[in-house]
Amino acid sequence: MKNFESIGVQIPNIVLPQKELDLQKWSVIACDQYTSQPDYWHTVEQIVGNSPSTLNLVLPEVFLEEEDIQDRIIKTQTNMKKYLEGDVFFEQEGFILVERTVSGKTRHGILLALDLEKYDFNKGSQTLIRATEGTIIERLPPRIRIREDAILEFPHILVLIDDPYKTVIEPLVTKKPLLRKLYDFELMMGSGHIRGFSIQDQILESQVIEALTQLANPDSFRKKYNIHDERGVLLFAMGDGNHSLATAKAIWEKQKDIVRLNHPSRYALVEIENVHDEGLEFEPIHRVVFNLRCDPFESMIDFWNNDIEIQKNLSKQEMIKIIDSNLGHSHKFGFIFKNSFSVIKIKNPKSNLMAGELQNFLDKWACIPNADKIDYVHGADVTCDLGNRDGNCGFYLPAMKKDDLFKTVILDGALPRKTFSMGEAKEKRFYLEGRRIK
Repeated sequence: MKNFESIGVQIPNIVLPQKELDLQKWSVIACDQYTSQPDYWHTVEQIVGNSPSTLNLVLPEVFLEEEDIQDRIIKTQTNMKKYLEGDVFFEQEGFILVERTVSGKTRHGILLALDLEKYDFNKGSQTLIRATEGTIIERLPPRIRIREDAILEFPHILVLIDDPYKTVIEPLVTKKPLLRKLYDFELMMGSGHIRGFSIQDQILESQVIEALTQLANPDSFRKKYNIHDERGVLLFAMGDGNHSLATAKAIWEKQKDIVRLNHPSRYALVEIENVHDEGLEFEPIHRVVFNLRCDPFESMIDFWNNDIEIQKNLSKQEMIKIIDSNLGHSHKFGFIFKNSFSVIKIKNPKSNLMAGELQNFLDKWACIPNADKIDYVHGADVTCDLGNRDGNCGFYLPAMKKDDLFKTVILDGALPRKTFSMGEAKEKRFYLEGRRIK
C-alpha cells in the first residue's frame, strides 16, 4: 500500500471475487436503494440463492426495522470470515479503472482509498474531502453497528472531482486496450454492464497522483473558483454514500488513539468520478410521505402563506414537463396526492435550492403525528405510484446542475440533504470490490 498524505490518497490492496464465481449473483446494488420497494430485494434474494454474493456481506436498509436486525448484522460479519477462509477472493494492490454502462450512458471512475484524517462531514468544514449534503447524525448508529466489527468493507461510495480538463481519469481510459481486465459482466435487474481494469503500472499510478496533486494546488484552486485564502482546498466532494463515509470516519475517530495511525480503518475504499464525465448525470431525489394524518394542501398553505401558488388538475405528463423544463429559474415542485397532479410555486423562498426549501417544510410537518415517515426515492414513475397510494403523497423535484456543485459547496457549505443523486436507482454503484479494514 502506498500513501500520499498531501492529497489524502492511498493505493490500496483490494479483494476481488474469483473469476470462476457467478459475478452477476456476486454483485448487488447499494444497500440504501429501493428502501420502499421490498419486492426488489426479495427478487435479488431469489436470483442469488445459495451462491456467494455481496448480498450476504451487507445489510439492505429496507430491513433496518426488522426485529432480527442484530442477527442479520452478525450474519454479515460471519459470512465475511467464511468467505476469507474459503476460496472466494483474490487480492491485489493497485488502482482499478471502472467502466459502467447503463441507460445508454458510459461513465468511468478510479477505485482508490481516501484518508479519513482529511475528511470532516461537519458544517463549515474546510477539509480536502467534504460532504456535499447535511449529515444526519441519527442515521449513523445502525451503520456503525454494521461496520465496527466487520473485517472487510465493500463500498458503494462515489466521490467527485472537478477536473474540467480531464487530467486524472480520462488518460487511463485511453489505455484500456493495454490494461489487464479484472471483470466484465452484466449487472442484475437491468442495471447495465460493468468492466474493471487493473492499474499496476507505476508510470500510470504516478500520472494519477500528479494530476490530483495539481488539482489540489492552493494557488490554482483559488484562481479556478475566484476565492480568497480563507477557503480550504476542496479536492474530493461526496457524490453518493455520504453517510457510509461518515460512518467510517466516526469509527476511525473512536479508535485512532488505540490503534496505530497506519491502521487500515484510517482509510475508506471509494470510487472517484469526474463531475465533467459526459456519462454522469445528476438526477433529483424525490420525496414520498407515508400514512398521512392531515391534509397536505392545508399544511403547505399554513407554512408558506401568501408565498404559495398552486396549479391543480394537471396530468402526470404536464406536471413532469413543467418541473423538468423549469431549469431552476423559479422554485417549483410537483405534488402527487389522491390520483391528482399539481405544481406548487414558492415565491420569496428562504433557501437557494428547491430541495432545501421543501425540506424546511417537510422537517417541520411530515413527522409523527402528521405522518409515519418520509422516504427519498428515484424516478418519476416510482414517486407517482407511491405518492398516489392511499394515505400517501409525493413531491417531484427538479434536477440540480452538476457544474454548480463544487462552487456551491465551497462558498455555501453542504447542500440540503438529498439535493441530488448521481443517476437513478438502477444506475447506483454495485458492491463488487472490497478491502480489509482489520
